[in-house]
Amino acid sequence: MTTSQTLKGTSPPPPVDRGDWGGEPGKQRRATITGIYVLFAAITMLFAAFTSALVVRRGLGDDWTGIPIPGILWAGTAAILLSSAALETARRALLGGKRESFTRYWTFGTLLGVLFLAGQYTAWRQLQAEGLYVATNPGSSFFYLFTVAHAAHVVGGIVALLYIEFQALRLRLGPGKRTAVEVSRLYWHFLAGLWVYLILLFQFWG
Repeated sequence: MTTSQTLKGTSPPPPVDRGDWGGEPGKQRRATITGIYVLFAAITMLFAAFTSALVVRRGLGDDWTGIPIPGILWAGTAAILLSSAALETARRALLGGKRESFTRYWTFGTLLGVLFLAGQYTAWRQLQAEGLYVATNPGSSFFYLFTVAHAAHVVGGIVALLYIEFQALRLRLGPGKRTAVEVSRLYWHFLAGLWVYLILLFQFWG
């Protein structure tokens, strides 16, 4: 504040909004976003290794038996894609200062994520009822490997979504939490894309 402003009793101008989600330190935000992309790279390398192993094993002999994809997994695909869209809509609502809309869409997206995970469990039970277990044949082994590994990452994602949900309901989505919103929705988008890859992989290669 200048001397003239002090003498006149005027207030200093408000801080300029630089798009940093309410004033959170830019370096901290950039470090967090960089960290999530490093995680994406690690997960991608993991599933790329699984895919390479699948391709090699599938070509080693004639004992490969494909796994019929339970119909509920296609419904789950729709659920996780809709969930991803809901989280993106929630993020945009938060950027626009629409807290109630944010909470509504975030809750919807989180519930769809839980439904997706429940669908995964149901699919495993259906396959087991048909006598298809992890060790039944190479095809079933890889199917369980891919889907269980993906589900483990989904569990982590749901924990993050529920954390944001809890903070939103307590009206604690201040600047310090908004990078968590950004990272959580990026992670969920990544998991949705990864799932589409997996189900197409088993549709045409499983």
